[in-house]
Amino acid sequence: MPLVANSDLPAFARLREEGGNIIPRDAALHQDIRELHIGLLNMMPDAALAATERQFFRLVGESNQIAQFYLHPFTLEELPRGAEGRAHIERYYESFDRIREEGLDALIITGANVTAPDLSMEPFWEPLIRVIDWAWENVTSTLCSCLATHAVMQFRYGQKRRRLPGKRWGVFAHRVLDRRHPLVAGVNTRFDVPHSRFNEVFREQFLAAGLQVLVESPQAGVHLAVSEDRFRLVFFQGHPEYDTISLLKEYKREIHRFVAGERADYPPFPENYFRRRYQAVLEEHADQVRAALRAGRPIPPLPEALLAPGLDNTWHDTAEAVINNWIGRVYQITHQDRRLPFKPGIDPGDPLGLSGGPST
Repeated sequence: MPLVANSDLPAFARLREEGGNIIPRDAALHQDIRELHIGLLNMMPDAALAATERQFFRLVGESNQIAQFYLHPFTLEELPRGAEGRAHIERYYESFDRIREEGLDALIITGANVTAPDLSMEPFWEPLIRVIDWAWENVTSTLCSCLATHAVMQFRYGQKRRRLPGKRWGVFAHRVLDRRHPLVAGVNTRFDVPHSRFNEVFREQFLAAGLQVLVESPQAGVHLAVSEDRFRLVFFQGHPEYDTISLLKEYKREIHRFVAGERADYPPFPENYFRRRYQAVLEEHADQVRAALRAGRPIPPLPEALLAPGLDNTWHDTAEAVINNWIGRVYQITHQDRRLPFKPGIDPGDPLGLSGGPST
């Protein structure tokens, strides 16, 4: 159903060009359709702000619910920003004070870049806790993505992420563990999800926190888990919002880091992402990069135009289905007046109260 272009954020124009269902605010006001207001706490660095907006907006906008979706992007003032990032935020983003005043039906929290040895030392730590605590009392459901999942697992459940031997990077096969849960109803029992991280919260940690694991990979670990009430907090550890070319862009950035001397080794391929014939092209390009560095010549550009058409997207349709289920539950549970807080006594998996009480 349609996203409402309730501001002149460039993401709306970009999604409209891609064929997305975007309607002007004036047109939306004349439609007798229930509206849902979804916040996007975007903690990504400046270079990824706009792409992250589009990725999550696209998933929400493509969900199959009879509703108008108003997206409300905001961020945390404590995150370091350059002049361009600050200008983008000042023009297009809302403040958390306004978000709290007007209320939300649901909230999505993105990942973030980290530099400190412990998440509690990051500048977003205390502000993020304030947002999560507010959302727990006032928002029907909060969806945490990757780093946000790690942060919430640490400060709410006391489960710290653990460093992996190497970067978990690529596209991995996953399996649904509980087909009865509303979030995975009608979803393929096996599907792919991209991952990109150096740290992980492991299955036993989710279970020790009393959470339910819904989707898992033998190679990549837990992707989807939910809070003990089955819905208030939703945890993604992978990146189902990624575009087809997102890992290609990351691979390109890693090559630039190698060239700049920021990493000692040439980056490996993201797993299960490039076809073999394209790996051969990239291996030849790697030889050219090394030769150029030795000779002091300009670095040859990555042949993105050749590579991009050969990339497969094996995760987006399932991501849509999960977000569709999530939005559907939010729609069923929330009051018409979204300022009314979530009712802890209502079972999100059974909003009509047919089961006789909250599920554990």
